[in-house]
Amino acid sequence: MARTDERVGYALKQAQQALRIAMDAALRPHGLTTAQYAALTALETGGPISGAELARRAFVTPQTMTDIVAKLEAAGLVARRPGGDDRRVVRLALTDIGRTRLAAAHVVVNEVEARMLRGFEAPERDRLRDALRRCAQALAGSEPGPESGPDPG
Repeated sequence: MARTDERVGYALKQAQQALRIAMDAALRPHGLTTAQYAALTALETGGPISGAELARRAFVTPQTMTDIVAKLEAAGLVARRPGGDDRRVVRLALTDIGRTRLAAAHVVVNEVEARMLRGFEAPERDRLRDALRRCAQALAGSEPGPESGPDPG
């Protein structure tokens, strides 16, 4: 059995935790957390959408997303919109304030990612991204393909 510090999963979790800490620190001056940023980004690329769909796209539970949306709505960053013919359906969408805040947040998140990948050549970055996608696909039980969908980060 491999030592903990030799395990790929452990190294992946260390990298994820370091990324989360760096993103939270970079986003704090913009009044956002990493989870809120993920939600806003999902709305930017796929909104207006339901809260349940937003939770899936932001990698959190529906209960957690309810709390995130409440804070984003209170800050004026997202709004609830009617979801079409069925009045019971509500979709979430970015507000103009949300779009402006998100644009500024993208800048600092891109800086964090650039810092994380400093020292990697472009082909290495591509291989790393592709390897991580294949890991996720293997755990989800899907077959790897040439493109797995939108890049969440």
